[in-house]
Formats: sequence, C-alpha cells, structure tokens
Amino acid sequence: MHISEGVLSVPVLATGAAAGIAGLALGLKRTLPETVPKTALLSSVFFIASLVHVPVGPVNMHLVLNGLLGLILGWAAVPAILVALFLQAVLFQFGGLTTLGVNLTIMAAPAVLVHYLFRHLASGNRPRLTAIGGFLAGSTAILAGGSLMALSLAASGEPFWATAKLALAAHAPLMLVEGVITAAAALFLRRVKPELLCMEPPDAA
Repeated sequence: MHISEGVLSVPVLATGAAAGIAGLALGLKRTLPETVPKTALLSSVFFIASLVHVPVGPVNMHLVLNGLLGLILGWAAVPAILVALFLQAVLFQFGGLTTLGVNLTIMAAPAVLVHYLFRHLASGNRPRLTAIGGFLAGSTAILAGGSLMALSLAASGEPFWATAKLALAAHAPLMLVEGVITAAAALFLRRVKPELLCMEPPDAA
C-alpha cells in the first residue's frame, strides 16, 4: 500500500502532507503518556507486518494491520503508523519521504475511522461480536486505504487511472485476509488482555 516517490503530482503530495500533519497533531494531542508503550509496541507490529511484500499485478501487497491498530489505539494510531512508515522509507526504501504524508493518510485515516465505527462492536460482551467487529475493522480499513490509494493515483493524472483501478482491485483479497487476522487477534486479546479493547476482564463481576 506504499506509494513510491516520483509517482504522485505535487498537488496530491501537498494535500497528503497537509492531511498527515493535521492527523498527526490530533494523534499526538490524544496520545496519553500511559499509552506510549502500547503505541510503540503496535508501531513495531505494523513495521514488521509491512516488510513482507507479495507482488500482485502492478502493486506489492503486504499485511497492513491498520484496522487492528485503529481498534486498540484510536487517534494514537497516527503517530504509531508515522514512525513505522518513516523507518521503512529510510531503511528499506518502501514508499519515500516525499510521499510520507500521502502514505500516512492512506493508512492512518482508515485506522481512526474503524476505531469509531467498530470499537464498541469489538468490545461487546460476546465473542461473536468481537469477531465480527474485528473482521469488519480489518477489512474496512483495507477497503478505505485502497480507495484512498487509488484516488491519489487517479488524481495525479490520466496515465495513472488504469493503475488506480488495478491497485484497488488487487486489495480485494487482502480485505479478506486482514479481516480474518484482525478478528483472530481481537478474540485473542479478549481472552488475555481485554482492557486493550476497552473491555472488562472475563472474570470481572
């Protein structure tokens, strides 16, 4: 889901940078000191998951897990994702520094969105609700991110329209994979660390 340097137009880069800066400001403002270790841990999970790339047509697919980060962190997912994207760009040339704002918006905006849409469902009092909420969070985050990626490519000029369509279509199987993985992770957290999903421990009266 990374967009490389030299692809996007200047207006798209500027818009992505502005959106990324605004989101980062809100994310930092809403990141409490006691949540910093959790945010750092999930940032490393995002970093590692995004390193394994599988070529699918004109794009490289990889696990994103922004839906999982969104469920747990909310707005704090923005700085968590930024740190991982920056390190990936500097260390492995995934994405780039000029596209950092666009890539941050593509991945972090859906994370915040699914936090508000599905957090209460995922923290429901039944495992089935947790699984459904986790699946919807994971798949919706990929759908939203893929749509933003396609929009960024399409807005950069007519030559990228076909690539934008292929990139969006290529994210369809990833939606299913991310939904299943996020649901499984949410169910696991429900058993071992329910407070991460804003749930009461199972043995709480």
